[in-house]
Amino acid sequence: MEHVRQHPDRRLVLQSAMAAVVAMMGPVGYAGTSRPPLGFTAVPASLRDAVVVPPEYEYHVLYRWGDPTGIGSSLPAFRPDASNTADDQALQAGMHHDGMHFFPLGSDGRRALLVLNHEYTDEHQLHADGAAPLTAAKVRKSQHAVGVSVIEIERLPSGWRQVLPSGYARRIHARTPMHIAGPAAGSALLQTAADPSGREVLGTLANCAMGVTPWGTYLTCEENFHGYFGADKSRGGTSDAAARRYGTTPGGQWVDWYRFDESFDVLKHPNESHRFGWVVEIDPMDPASTPIKRTALGRKCTESATCTLTRDGRVAVYMGDDARFEFIYKFVSRDRVRPGGYAANRDLLDHGTLYAARFDASGQGAWLELTNGDNGHADQAEVLVHARLGASARGATPMDRPEWVAIHPRTAEVFVSLTNNSQRGAPGRPAVDAANPRASNLGGHIMRWTEAGADAAATTFTWSHFVLAGDPAVPGTDARYPSPQADAFGAPDGLHFDSAGLLWIQTDMSGQAIGKGTYANLGNNALLCADLATGSIKRFLTGPNGSEITGCVVTPDRSTLFVNIQHPGETSDSGGARANSAWPDGSEPGSARPRSAIVAVRRRNGGAVGT
Repeated sequence: MEHVRQHPDRRLVLQSAMAAVVAMMGPVGYAGTSRPPLGFTAVPASLRDAVVVPPEYEYHVLYRWGDPTGIGSSLPAFRPDASNTADDQALQAGMHHDGMHFFPLGSDGRRALLVLNHEYTDEHQLHADGAAPLTAAKVRKSQHAVGVSVIEIERLPSGWRQVLPSGYARRIHARTPMHIAGPAAGSALLQTAADPSGREVLGTLANCAMGVTPWGTYLTCEENFHGYFGADKSRGGTSDAAARRYGTTPGGQWVDWYRFDESFDVLKHPNESHRFGWVVEIDPMDPASTPIKRTALGRKCTESATCTLTRDGRVAVYMGDDARFEFIYKFVSRDRVRPGGYAANRDLLDHGTLYAARFDASGQGAWLELTNGDNGHADQAEVLVHARLGASARGATPMDRPEWVAIHPRTAEVFVSLTNNSQRGAPGRPAVDAANPRASNLGGHIMRWTEAGADAAATTFTWSHFVLAGDPAVPGTDARYPSPQADAFGAPDGLHFDSAGLLWIQTDMSGQAIGKGTYANLGNNALLCADLATGSIKRFLTGPNGSEITGCVVTPDRSTLFVNIQHPGETSDSGGARANSAWPDGSEPGSARPRSAIVAVRRRNGGAVGT
């Protein structure tokens, strides 16, 4: 097959530069655009066990857990009883689809790649006989069910379909060889018995949000990596302050991979966990390329790696650390982005400055540089491996679980979602502050800021709240929306700006909380669309029972919206309970295994999504 590669670096650089130029002209009113207001029929909040879209729209399921990825001639079909082997799973869609991006192939818009994350597994659904007893074969299958998929799709008159097989198709998982690069590469903190060099590692996991570089590569973020590292507490052992801060302690694991893969045993191999929690760069156009962990961006429960250009042509990467009372980060490269795609910018993310954000009560903020000179670390490698400790020492603001970052395509204004924090203001925990103004913040919020001079390289900014989410009808929630024309929602998570400047908001209320308490009137998790010109926010899509809505991406021509339905049927964060959905294959719970999947949504008349 002939591989027609579109070099995206020039196109993306020009788009980013245009946004920067518009921003530098000064504050602009969103109402100055000619875009029509949101014209679709809002979907009501409900607990219906289905994907529901406006009547003007239609959707179809594109790529489900267990569907063949399209690698060579190996196309193992999903077995409804979950009896697929670990080798099968390495060639199939992983579990729990999350962050995703659309990469066009060629210029006619007919073919593209979708690259998507697989965040974690439900061990009870993954295996034919459930989670127990744990075996080496089950651990290997679980390791193959996380990571990243690269699939090829093509547009037909009837809509998008997957290309099988495809020369681009690829599965990257917890056993895929990777390089470690940047200031921490080779550090004693990253050296292990299996890799004395500290520069090679097997795998990526806990892949949640993502980013895209100006030169056209995909950045996958390793979020809750700590849940895979642990040991039997009865064996004793001690944990240092850094391990406790990161949760990589005996007994702290969510799954017991360490029992059959000792690299995940924190007592035998304490440095292995230092090799996770990074942003990983992947070239989606080259299935033979080796992914690279970029240590200059800092180790944390990384959520989002959203890129933009500085005024002088360097790249800035915005990141959250999705844990209670952790921080928002920004990396600014030392060097400018160069023409020539990935080959010309292969090392650009290895050199630069990492900052953490401080939000002041005045509505101003500052980016605090993390260096070894002022936080007691031995060298910059230690600063980056233990980024949380450095950010605390520098006085960054502890946030209510910072997640996805999105940048307005015209004004360069930055938005970040703070999903929730039930412990804010609790005894012994941080109190409310200007940026996180609600105790027991179950609703979550969305913040926005403008960098000084509208330059992403700035070290100061001006911030405000866009939404304090939750149900305004519930006393004490103090929910606030930008206008009365806003549908209520809770636990904002994924954020995505389309090319017209519409902000797509995805929610992640936990499965056991949906439809209860303060969330009682909010229905299942949803995808909402916000028009910043009017303050209108409309509910565009609701998901099946137990599911999270995530990974939204709109094609450049706005003809199609792709979004992921993650963990349908999940009633508990730890899994194990009987699923309350069989979506998309069954009509009633128990009639089929629920499967995360990509959904492609189009307007029936072929018009732009969001109108």
